[in-house]
Amino acid sequence: MNGFFNIMKPPGMTSAAVVAVMRRLTGEKRVGHAGTLDPEAAGVLPIMVGKAARLFDYLVDKEKEYEAVAAFGQRMDTQDATGTVLETGDNYPSLDTVRAKARELTGEIRQRPSIYSAIKMGGKPLYQRAREGEHVEAPERTVTVYSIDVTGEEPDHGFSLRVRCGRGTYIRTLCDDLGRKCGCPAHMRSLVRTRSGVFGLDTALSLEEARDLAARGQLTEKMLPPDYPLDHLPAVHLSQAFEKQVRAGAKIPAGKACEDPPPEGEILRVYMTGNFWGMMRREGPYLVWKAQIAPENAEEIRGQPCR
Repeated sequence: MNGFFNIMKPPGMTSAAVVAVMRRLTGEKRVGHAGTLDPEAAGVLPIMVGKAARLFDYLVDKEKEYEAVAAFGQRMDTQDATGTVLETGDNYPSLDTVRAKARELTGEIRQRPSIYSAIKMGGKPLYQRAREGEHVEAPERTVTVYSIDVTGEEPDHGFSLRVRCGRGTYIRTLCDDLGRKCGCPAHMRSLVRTRSGVFGLDTALSLEEARDLAARGQLTEKMLPPDYPLDHLPAVHLSQAFEKQVRAGAKIPAGKACEDPPPEGEILRVYMTGNFWGMMRREGPYLVWKAQIAPENAEEIRGQPCR
């Protein structure tokens, strides 16, 4: 099993727990996730299985999309609904005010997440330090928020948000900052990640669906191929004349492999006989393997013509 599952993580479950379930269902030891979700959040969680884990460094997860509800009236130590109230207020903003202040939180902005976050300090997550009684403060950092659409009002002084942002952005911190800008304390009431890179709701699979498919022996039918999230990278299609070098993991002369050799340092998707074999990089006159993923039918395709 080499590929990806796009799992819809339920609220109240850690990302590591989802990995453990998928490890049992697939029978594969090499299983990991690409992009942590907070336990109370729901949403798409890309799961890497088998040799697909070697492709982690090449995934585009820079852009993510979320749907959240910002609730006004209370500021929390966790910046979400699970924490302890730090401040209350009743200067509730109007929809127009929230929309105007949300625009001020787009672009490159500075964020200081809650101490109850997975950010590591000295190799230990901040939430662990906080729960052990340490008085620590999360470091401020720069993140990118492409857009915040305030799509409507919710009960109990809430506002629904649709956020497009870069990696490392804390939506609960956005909600906390939005409250500060509006002059009324706020926190994140709920959160759903609707997209992580190329993984969206259209390919998402619930854990219940995954369990049912595994019980029927059909789970692999929902596996996304190893090169599914790699379309943003250029591809090279090698002639079958290079079969021996490919199977041996040897470097390949760039001038012979490509009519138009790629620039120095460029990362490439590599195909032979129409099958994905992994990632190479141009280093001097050669293409050098960075992550080799032989297709499952590597022996069966021997001798087939290259497409």
